[in-house]
Amino acid sequence: MGLLTHNQLAFIFGLLGNIISFMVFLAPVPTFYTIYKKKTSEGFHSIPYIVALMSAMLLLYYGLLKPNGILIVSINAIGCFIELSYIFFYLFYAPHKEKILTIKILVLNIAIYGLMMLITMFVVKGDSRITTVGWICAAFSVAVFAAPLSIMRRVIKTRSVEYMPFTLSFFLTLCATMWFFYGLLVEDMFIALPNVLGFLFGIVQMVLYNLYKNAKKDNGNEFKPQKDEGTIEVKLIKMGTDHENDKYNKEIKKAAVYDIKPSDHSNEKNV
Repeated sequence: MGLLTHNQLAFIFGLLGNIISFMVFLAPVPTFYTIYKKKTSEGFHSIPYIVALMSAMLLLYYGLLKPNGILIVSINAIGCFIELSYIFFYLFYAPHKEKILTIKILVLNIAIYGLMMLITMFVVKGDSRITTVGWICAAFSVAVFAAPLSIMRRVIKTRSVEYMPFTLSFFLTLCATMWFFYGLLVEDMFIALPNVLGFLFGIVQMVLYNLYKNAKKDNGNEFKPQKDEGTIEVKLIKMGTDHENDKYNKEIKKAAVYDIKPSDHSNEKNV
């Protein structure tokens, strides 16, 4: 049995890219299960799913224009369906303000996508159309891959990997690797080049995870009581009797140590 041909290798990497991309598309399922249990999407954002939908729609259009782009079309058609399902699910449980914002962003994205399709279909002709759409897809993919920079900055600042799970970073890196080799084998730089960036960012995320996974969480908001806080507060109630001031002073000191709100009954006479 001879070695695999160039086309067979390309098909294998494209197929693996489809499988891993499908797993990545399903990664937010636990998030939406949490939303379902809470019966509200408050605290979660819809923008990542709108961005993922836009990316899938662009690549779907590119795959339809490209000869032999069936592997690009298949996974991105599935991705469009999954991301739309997430968005509709989010809208069902979203508070009114978030619902309106999500609809506005979604409509804006669809309008931009429609305008891009009209221009490339009726203004740009022939091979230039594929090239133009390819550059648009590549630019958008770079922006999507660069998005985790804010999460990486947060990991370094807080020394916590709570918002950067290792499994997701691993599969994103693996996904970028598969699509890079697919793009390389079919000589498609619009697929290959953006995934180089995706691979590099994925590696950096995994390195950060291993650096900070056991680090003590430090969010800088910890309450540190000061023993002299009570003295400052006592100066504000000097109109009370000495007995009342002494009693309130003890309560303030107790509050400073145990974070207990002191009562205000000793100052009621001064209102």
